[in-house]
Amino acid sequence: MWPQIGVIPIPIVILIAVLIGAAFGAFNGFFVAKFKLHPFIVTLGTQLIVYTLLLIYVKMGNNNGMAISSLDSSYTNFIKGSILTIAGTAIPNYVWIAIVLTALMWFIWNKTTFGKNMFALGSNEEAARVSGVNVLATTILVFALAGAMYSVTGFIEGARVASNNANSGLNYELDAIAACVIGGVSFVGGIGKISGIVIGVLMLRLIFIGLTMVGIDQDLQYLIKGGIILFACALDMRKYLVKR
Repeated sequence: MWPQIGVIPIPIVILIAVLIGAAFGAFNGFFVAKFKLHPFIVTLGTQLIVYTLLLIYVKMGNNNGMAISSLDSSYTNFIKGSILTIAGTAIPNYVWIAIVLTALMWFIWNKTTFGKNMFALGSNEEAARVSGVNVLATTILVFALAGAMYSVTGFIEGARVASNNANSGLNYELDAIAACVIGGVSFVGGIGKISGIVIGVLMLRLIFIGLTMVGIDQDLQYLIKGGIILFACALDMRKYLVKR
């Protein structure tokens, strides 16, 4: 799109992507914490804003609105290449990146004050406030961290599919929600583990790989995904009401 810029080093690209994602995440977190808006409403609004910005972006440069392809090999090889082979099978680099990020999130979740504040905030915001947690700052940081992780995911997915447009990643949020609720993350907050999320991701992928193998139509898989989300959320709310 911008041949005059040349090939930007991979670390700089990752840094730029993470900063952009973190900025949008912080934007969401500010509106959630400051104006007490529901996170779904805020992120839905931001999703439309980002989508518009992407539509404008892909029409800039020499791209003329076409899908962005012919990606530099240094980028695609960084993600889809392999630095390690196990039992004769090459393991793509994005698998190792995912493992590193999972370990990082586990450490933040379980071993840092910030992680404990996240749990406290999710369980009871008012109790967290009177306990000395800076609710505004913590909420913004939580959303900024989420935005940064989304950016890394987009960076990986861009190289994996090798041809991107403004619709790339559409409905991926449904996969994320389904995997988390299957993994035991509560919609009412304060409940969830990284190990549970990993299990939820693996279970969800196995379900849809199995559906594809038995010949279930791709369009029907969205219906099944929606049903999984509704069923898991219903169980979550039932457990929450019983505890109350």
